[in-house]
Amino acid sequence: MEEQALVIALVGVLGIGAQWVAWRTGWPAIVLMLAAGFIAGPITGIMDPHHAFGELLEPMISIGVAIILFEGGLSLDFRELRKTGSAVWRLVIFGVPIAWLLGSLACYYIAGLVWPVSILFAGILVVTGPTVVLPLLRQSSVAQRPAAILKWEAIVNDPFGAMCAVIAYEYFRASANGAGLAEVLPQMAFATLAAAVLGYAAAWLIAWSFPRGFVPEFLKAPVLLVTVIGLFVVSNLIQQETGLVAVTLMGIALANMNVDSLRDIHPFKQNIAVMLVSGIFILLSASLNFDTLRALEWQFTLFLIAILFLVRPATVLLSLAFSSIPWKERIFVAWIAPRGIVAVAISGLFALRLSDLGYGDGTILISLSFAVCVVTIVAHGFTIAPVAKWLGLTGSTTPGILLVGATPWSIALARELKQMEVPVTIADTSWWRLSGARQQGLPTYHGEILAEATEHSLDLSQFQTLVAATENEAYNALVCNEFAPEIGRDSVYQLGEAGHHDDPRSLPPSIRGRALFQSGVDMNEMHRRQQAGWEFRKTRLSEQFDFEAARSALPDEADFLMVVKASGALRFFTHAARPTPAPGDYVVSYSPPEELDMQRVQSRKEKKAKGQSKAEAKPA
Repeated sequence: MEEQALVIALVGVLGIGAQWVAWRTGWPAIVLMLAAGFIAGPITGIMDPHHAFGELLEPMISIGVAIILFEGGLSLDFRELRKTGSAVWRLVIFGVPIAWLLGSLACYYIAGLVWPVSILFAGILVVTGPTVVLPLLRQSSVAQRPAAILKWEAIVNDPFGAMCAVIAYEYFRASANGAGLAEVLPQMAFATLAAAVLGYAAAWLIAWSFPRGFVPEFLKAPVLLVTVIGLFVVSNLIQQETGLVAVTLMGIALANMNVDSLRDIHPFKQNIAVMLVSGIFILLSASLNFDTLRALEWQFTLFLIAILFLVRPATVLLSLAFSSIPWKERIFVAWIAPRGIVAVAISGLFALRLSDLGYGDGTILISLSFAVCVVTIVAHGFTIAPVAKWLGLTGSTTPGILLVGATPWSIALARELKQMEVPVTIADTSWWRLSGARQQGLPTYHGEILAEATEHSLDLSQFQTLVAATENEAYNALVCNEFAPEIGRDSVYQLGEAGHHDDPRSLPPSIRGRALFQSGVDMNEMHRRQQAGWEFRKTRLSEQFDFEAARSALPDEADFLMVVKASGALRFFTHAARPTPAPGDYVVSYSPPEELDMQRVQSRKEKKAKGQSKAEAKPA
């Protein structure tokens, strides 16, 4: 009991800790999780998942994979396919059989496995896996279309890889009993169809019951989670591994049924997916042992090279031949293909079954699948950003800012940011209000930022900061509250609020964005300043001209808005926080016009001169 509790605690600490280190350093989180589990398991022996959980380990991991696939399916909106053209369908229809064929040849002729084991293992290697692809895309700045292709392929192909392995295994098992492929395929087709029907039926039931109030709000997330687990188990009872088909289809179906209730569940499903990915990778890498790794022979190194540089590139290039996808994107997709926990988990399952059928090479699948997983994760995890940059397929590497509301103040701010080469976009529902921004050559988005369709017409991943600057204070708070879970509560801003927090007409701070400026200036005061001709100014700091010098060079009324770090990161002055500018940074202030400044400076000089004259006129 104590050992199990210790392992659970260590899995959580190591998994989430690796994610945090990845966030701070920019290193691939998957690589760090593999390293953490390997250190905690085979190297130091601090934990042994097999000893702690025994036979429960496999079903725990299987259910975790099912939930991850369902969560991934929920992110697949068919409207996104417009960006990918026919690439996704080509990678499913042509890519799966091509990858299976080429992988089988590599397993047999290079790795030296017998044909049955080669065919089964090649079926497993068809998958790329959302558990590794999605975190890599989240951490890198890949252009929208190739990122969408990789995401769709990873989620859709995952169950196909499992089904390829099942078909191969059932065929070899039936062959031992004198049966043939003609008897196996109809059975597998029926089981897969039944799983797909169950998945769609579960999605329809959720989509029908949630909006009609049959499930209270506080039970929606638990009901959805239990439904996914139940669907996975029931489908596997019909035919092993068809549960992955069922839960994936349920997620995709729900994503395209426009169920408004699911918007509130998104933060929950994202959180649980992050925890499951972290935990499963720690458990799997900690379960390795050196005896398994020693079983790898020299020809397996050549096999790994073939998987990286021959099988995957040939699969993608043949599948996307004569398509509309540009060559740079084809090359990028051909290189990025990390294998994840589904490949490892299924390999471990069938390794034992092949041994029972008398195929001695089956036991090597565990170590070989881990080798493929580790090598592809390390190779693609560390190269995804450089390769995307080399091919010109990166989004903005500088943190972007989204300004919601085309007001004179936000347009002036956008103009200043553009001059400092900070990516900025102004969004508004009014084409007329956006005309001022368009005339100045500023990027704009015409549409309702809160509409669900915005996710498919505007790449929100390029923005790390949002400022709601419309005339409607309540709408600004709504925008900040909507985007806070995705962008971060500390990265959504709006102007301050008129009145005091005790005023019953004021909005609760919990639903508002962070108040811009240290003074917490509100919209009424901002209007007054605009009419007075206030303007933005940027000042570059140096060792000789520090922040205090910049402060003293501005009038007393000036307000500092933000710091643009030398790295491009943005730090805002708010009513509750003040960033620390450093040499090389830009500070942006909002100040009275220069003419008014000169008048005030002259007035101060005159007052000072009068004071000195009076002092000199006094008798000694």
